[in-house]
Amino acid sequence: MGASASAESVSATFGETGGKAITQYTLSNGNITVQIMDLGATITSVKVPDQKGNIGEICLGYDELTPYLSRTTNPYFGCVAGRVANRIRKGKFSMDEHEYSLVCNNGPNHLHGGNTGFDKCIWKCEAQTSSSVTLVLNSPDGDEGYPGNVCAKVTYSLPTETSLRMEYSATTDQPTPVNLTNHAYWNLATGGETDVLSHEIEIAADFYTPVDDTSVPTGEIRAVADAMDLRKPGKIGRGIKDADQGIGYDHNYVLRGPIREDDGLQPVARVWEPVSGRSMVVRSDQPGVQFYTGNYLTGHPGRQGKGIYAKNHGFCLETQQFPDAVNNAHFNVLRSIVSRDTAVPGRGEQRTLQRLAKYSAATKPDLPARHGAQVQRVG
Repeated sequence: MGASASAESVSATFGETGGKAITQYTLSNGNITVQIMDLGATITSVKVPDQKGNIGEICLGYDELTPYLSRTTNPYFGCVAGRVANRIRKGKFSMDEHEYSLVCNNGPNHLHGGNTGFDKCIWKCEAQTSSSVTLVLNSPDGDEGYPGNVCAKVTYSLPTETSLRMEYSATTDQPTPVNLTNHAYWNLATGGETDVLSHEIEIAADFYTPVDDTSVPTGEIRAVADAMDLRKPGKIGRGIKDADQGIGYDHNYVLRGPIREDDGLQPVARVWEPVSGRSMVVRSDQPGVQFYTGNYLTGHPGRQGKGIYAKNHGFCLETQQFPDAVNNAHFNVLRSIVSRDTAVPGRGEQRTLQRLAKYSAATKPDLPARHGAQVQRVG
C-alpha cells in the first residue's frame, strides 16, 4: 500500500478497482483521526478517545478495499449518498411537465441514487490539508435517469480537536433534484463489535414522516408518540421493537428548528454511550434526519476479523431533505433541492449543505431545554 505524507496532507493507496487506484486520506487534529477514501467519498474510519483516554474506533467500516466493492458486505458504509439520498417512490418524479423514470434498485423504489449512485463513483481530490479534504464528482446528464449535469462537492474537515464537519454543494445546468447526505454507521462503544441498543439518544424533532411497507413516506407528517418519541434521552433499545413497521428505526424525523447558531446550524441529535463515556452531538442546516438502527446488518465481517457487523451494531443519523420530496410538494422542500441554471450555461445556482458532529469523552453532558425537549447546542 503506497503512501505519501507532507505538512499539508497524508494519503495512501487503499486498493484498486477496474484498473483504477483508490486513495485514502487521513485527517487529524489532536486526538481525533478520520480517514476518507475517494471511492464514494467514503468515511472509512473515525477514531476518538474514551473517558480514560484510550483511542478507539467509532465508525463501522473496513481496513481494506475489497469488502467495499460488494453489495453484500457494504450497506452504504460511510459513503456520500446521491444524486438523491433515500427513496423515491417507484423511481418516478415529474419536473417542468416532464416525467422522469429512475433505476429501481430497492424493490419497487429508487434508493440512494440507483445502481451506480455517488457511493459507487470515484471522486476527484480538489484540495487537502492535514485536517481537511475536498472531493468533487461530475455526474452527467441522464445519470441513473436524472436530468442535467451535476458537479457535486464535499469537504470533510476537523475544525477543532473534537469536531467533524461535512459540507456539501452542487451545481447543475438544468432543473434536477439533489439531496446529499453521509451514510456513516456509528457505534461509540466498540466501532461495531457489539450492538448499540444501550446507547442513549435524543432527537430534536416533534414530528416524523411515517412510511409504508416499502419504507417510502406515505405523505403524512405525524406527531411523535410512544416508541417514535425520542425527544428525551433514553436507550436506543427502549422502544426499538415497537417502532413503526416493527423492524427497528428507519424513519425521517422532522427537525424542530429554527434555533440556529451563528454558523446557521440547528440541533439534530445527541448520543451518549455510558461505558466508554463517548458522546456525539450533531447539528445541521437540513430539515430532516433519517435515524436508522442497522436493521439489515446480517453478519457483515468486522475489521481485522473482530466479530461481525450484525443487526443493530450501528446507527445512522443521515441529515437530509425529506425522502420522496419530489413527489410530496407539501413536504415544503422540493424547491430547495432543485438547482436551476442561470443565463450562462455551466453557471448553475449552487446549494450548500452543512453538518457538524462534535465528539467528547466525559460524564454525560447536561442539556439545556429547548421547546419541550433537551438539545445540546454545539460551538
